[in-house]
Amino acid sequence: MNSKPVTPTPKPAPNDYRIVVAKQARRLNLLSGSRLEHGYAIVLGRNSAADKSIEGDQATPLGEFYICAKNPRSKYFLSLCISYPNAEDAERGLTAGLISADEHRQILDALRARRMPPQHTRLGGEIYIHGRGAGDDSDGTRGCIALNNDDMQDLYDRVGIGTAISIQE
Repeated sequence: MNSKPVTPTPKPAPNDYRIVVAKQARRLNLLSGSRLEHGYAIVLGRNSAADKSIEGDQATPLGEFYICAKNPRSKYFLSLCISYPNAEDAERGLTAGLISADEHRQILDALRARRMPPQHTRLGGEIYIHGRGAGDDSDGTRGCIALNNDDMQDLYDRVGIGTAISIQE
């Protein structure tokens, strides 16, 4: 009997993925091209209907971002840093007088280099996709996107720094 071994479908490379977050649907979808690789249920910030605008508003930002850091030792199990603030946030912040011209330039320079933008301006920062942590049974985050720990492990293993993220209403 001549049986051919089954070859598993190869996983796409980490940066072949993109993440789409649908805030109202409370879903994070991992896509490869137009193909849905995996969907995850999420928990959002306590002010999840709003777009993030200032430090402390507990809102999850809307817009186009990328993974700018991975933290294997997060207090929330594992975490992926989102490149907030983006260029649109920086423009809004400069126009509104929330950030200085120097902070605006630093944000844009970091984005052009695909690095982590400044995280401690009046626009806020430290927005992550993260697990629920040990014993975390809270109903919300302070603007982050939370997954259960098993789902977070799966997502963390699949994506790399530079993976595109679109956060939509």
